[in-house]
Amino acid sequence: MHPKDPKLTLLVTGGTLDKDYQTTTGALVFSETHLPAMLRQANTTLAVETRVLMLKDSLEMTDLDRDEIAQACQDADTESIVITHGTDTMVDTALALSENANLCNKTIVLTGAMRPFRLGESDACFNLGAALTAAQLAQNGVYIAMNGELFEACRVMKNRQKGVFELTV
Repeated sequence: MHPKDPKLTLLVTGGTLDKDYQTTTGALVFSETHLPAMLRQANTTLAVETRVLMLKDSLEMTDLDRDEIAQACQDADTESIVITHGTDTMVDTALALSENANLCNKTIVLTGAMRPFRLGESDACFNLGAALTAAQLAQNGVYIAMNGELFEACRVMKNRQKGVFELTV
């Protein structure tokens, strides 16, 4: 199977994936995105245009933030888009994007991590790799790539007890 387009847009919004440990307070904070380091570590040959929209915990995400994300998707000159996002409200953002008629000609895949990349033993790189591949191969639509699975935006939920994403009925 051949990818749709050799270029891909990567939109950064924050979430656990990009958090770092603040040594003096012990808090998880944002300092910068870790996506360039993750892409270097993966030795990707894919042409990725990375754009940082915000570095936010998804619990602080607002409708205005979702509008900004939708506009960035619409403005992207690529058909394939990956969005890094916090897992707590990832489904909300995916649903909002899937309801936007201006995005029907794009393949948008949201992904994140349950543990920060910088802390090690993280699912961040695995989920990012899955999302990058899915954005190139899936049909147009909005998806979530987590836990080695690709879910349609309207058929997924985060199971907080298990710490995974699951298919909804």
